Amino acid sequence: MDFTLGYLKEALSNYDRSSVCHRIMERLEKKSYSNERDFVFTLEDDEVQFLNNVLPDEIKYAFNEQDFIRGNQLNEVYELLI
Repeated sequence: MDFTLGYLKEALSNYDRSSVCHRIMERLEKKSYSNERDFVFTLEDDEVQFLNNVLPDEIKYAFNEQDFIRGNQLNEVYELLI
């Protein structure tokens, strides 16, 4: 699994497994993506919307904790979504 997607999977594990979050986690667990771009292109509209809502808070938290690597990796996914 792509290093960036590992951070995404870890971040999503903190959320209630709504149906949308559950589908995203299943994608990450069942299929191997070579990079975050390949992953983002497989997402459905509601999954993109979910990540657009969740990732800004996760990125902010990572930077507040001075975990710059995690923050930058999550930001890479977020940039592909917008």
